[in-house]
Amino acid sequence: MKTSMRNTYGDTLARLGEKYKDIVVLDADLAKSTQTLRFGKKFPERFFDMGISEQDMMGTAAGFAAMGMKPFASTFAMFGSGRPWEQIRNSICYPNLPVKIVVTHSGISVGEDGPTHQACEDMAIMRALPNMKVIAPADSIETEKLIEFLVDYNESPVYVRLARMTTEVFFDSNYKFAFGKAHVMQKGKDITIISTGVMLYQAVTAGKMLAEQGIKAEVLHMPSIKPIDEKAIINSAKTTGKIITIEEHSIIGGLGSAVSEVLSAKQPALLRRIGLNDEFAESGTPEALYVKYGLTEKHVVKEAKAMLRKKKKKR
Repeated sequence: MKTSMRNTYGDTLARLGEKYKDIVVLDADLAKSTQTLRFGKKFPERFFDMGISEQDMMGTAAGFAAMGMKPFASTFAMFGSGRPWEQIRNSICYPNLPVKIVVTHSGISVGEDGPTHQACEDMAIMRALPNMKVIAPADSIETEKLIEFLVDYNESPVYVRLARMTTEVFFDSNYKFAFGKAHVMQKGKDITIISTGVMLYQAVTAGKMLAEQGIKAEVLHMPSIKPIDEKAIINSAKTTGKIITIEEHSIIGGLGSAVSEVLSAKQPALLRRIGLNDEFAESGTPEALYVKYGLTEKHVVKEAKAMLRKKKKKR
């Protein structure tokens, strides 16, 4: 079953708005797409459409947070990370204000809108900011639980990365979100596959395909990119010695970079990063783009088997 993280986000905000009278929601002329309009229709006095003025939106969100409100600021990932980066840095991160920046339409699954709208660098530039936490949920359940968690979280700003497309549901109502926590989707001893966000489907499917060939892959879902679960990475690397990361993002600065930093400092292991290879993607359907840029379960299986052959040759 596939569901929409965007719809879940809008519904969750609208539901939480009943209980939390200090929630305010801001958008930048894209409320119908981000689904924040669901909150806006229910609580028009606490909804602010800032127009195509993302810098103003972030500055206003910072002001709300400084006054003790709970601001959620939303737009497309491209416009919520790139255009207002200076305001996020100086007005939100520097004073360490608990603004929740929840963006949609991330990665190449934006599809036909093309490279001008495909944010594949956003996690990297958000991750570089002091105090900022970076999260990429995989499905609607994780999105709902994350937003519920963030309502009462007041220690730092958070960047949440949602997708445009519908996604498979992997979690249930027992799911609990925690910063810096990986989720073991499948145990294994031969190789590790680590994914974030919507790439969980590819990672889990690849793990099953490898199992059918007698290869036991450990599959980790890493929603929290910053902070990242160092312990889970280290323990898995000790077990398998070989790690593949897959993300709908550039291989520079995102999940692959975060994992490589942990490995190089604390547990050396073979690493293969799957993602955008320092390039802009083309316009096309999400499915066609995934095939062209190697973001498929078949490509993960191919890379895993190549890594296993390389290890055997060295022996």
